[in-house]
Amino acid sequence: MKPKRTILCIDDNEQCLSIRKVMLETRGYRVITCSNGQDALDRFRKGGVDLVLTDLIMPGVDGARLIEEIKGLSPHTPVILTSGKAKIYQHDTRADAFLPKGMCAPAELLERIRLLLVRKRGPKRHIDQPKNTVSQIGIA
Repeated sequence: MKPKRTILCIDDNEQCLSIRKVMLETRGYRVITCSNGQDALDRFRKGGVDLVLTDLIMPGVDGARLIEEIKGLSPHTPVILTSGKAKIYQHDTRADAFLPKGMCAPAELLERIRLLLVRKRGPKRHIDQPKNTVSQIGIA
C-alpha cells in the first residue's frame, strides 16, 4: 500500500477548512489544518508536508506571504492558492495554481492536487523495464 500524501490546509474560515479536510481525507490524503499563516509556517518547518493549500486573504501572514516563505524553505513543494474575494489573482506569486473559492468544483481541486503531487514525485517507472543485472551490464 502506498503511503498517504500529506496536505497542509490553511484557511481562517473554520467551515471551509473542515469541509476541505473531510473531502481530502475521504480521498486518502492525510490532512493537517491551520487557521492562520503563522501557525502553518511553524507546522511546515517541522517537515513531512507534500502539498500546501492556502487561502489568500487571512489576518497576519496572508497567503501570498506564506507562499513566499514556504517556497524559500522548499521550492519544490507544490502550493495551491485559493480565494473567495479575488476571482482572478493578478499579483505575481510563486503559487503553482490559483483556484477561486466557490467557482471551481471539488473534482477540479482534487485533480489539480493529484497532478501537482505526480509532478513533484516524477513519472512512474514502467514495471516491464529490465533492471540492470549482472549479466546485462557485462559483468560475468
